[in-house]
Amino acid sequence: MTPLLNMDIKKEKKRKEFTMLETKNLIKKFGGKTALNDISFQIEPGKTYLLLGPNGSGKTTWMKTAASLTKPTSGSVLWNGIPVGVESRKEISYMPTESFFYSWMTVADVGDYCADFFEDFDQGQYRDMIKDMELPADAKVKSLSSGMNAKLRLSAAISRKARVYLLDEPLNGIDLVARDAVMKAVISVMSPETAVVISSHLVEEVESFVSTAIFLRSGKLLEITDTEELRTRTGKSLADRYRELMQ
Repeated sequence: MTPLLNMDIKKEKKRKEFTMLETKNLIKKFGGKTALNDISFQIEPGKTYLLLGPNGSGKTTWMKTAASLTKPTSGSVLWNGIPVGVESRKEISYMPTESFFYSWMTVADVGDYCADFFEDFDQGQYRDMIKDMELPADAKVKSLSSGMNAKLRLSAAISRKARVYLLDEPLNGIDLVARDAVMKAVISVMSPETAVVISSHLVEEVESFVSTAIFLRSGKLLEITDTEELRTRTGKSLADRYRELMQ
């Protein structure tokens, strides 16, 4: 896959170094339901994180909060010490589980749409991505299957030169053959300067390149696990640990 090219050096020098995306005592309630219950952890550059937990555990709510699409009830998510908001959106790329493109758009239109919103969006990278994902540029969004739409959302999200990539269920609806292309795309944005956070129920598919697992259940943080340490210390996989914690 073609690497990210043609970076504006002047703009790059002005960007603050990414030191941490920090969640501090975060509580998020929707009416009488607590989606996130006083959770705290840190996302650091050079690492790939896996959010694990059953449906309703708070994974998507945390991602939307970190992407500054929903506000905390209390506590905070801080980007380099400042609450996430307009500035952090320039550095954090979010792939949601639901489609957010207009149905009349073509796959090519989606690239133009994203380029209008994000200065760091790389059209050349996007064209390479949709080619690798076998997404015809002239295909209408409304004609895409759920799996193809997921590949489109992923292509758009990782065609940004972001510092943090939040990928909510990137393998959802993706067939076995296409998963290799998706995983290749995810790996392509991993670097010492970036952090990647993935949520997925398909633990075995992503475990090999994940450095840290964050286990959630019913909005509570159960455990943060270094995957290599887990294997070395116990000989267990993340899937094994998931089963133990969720019993």
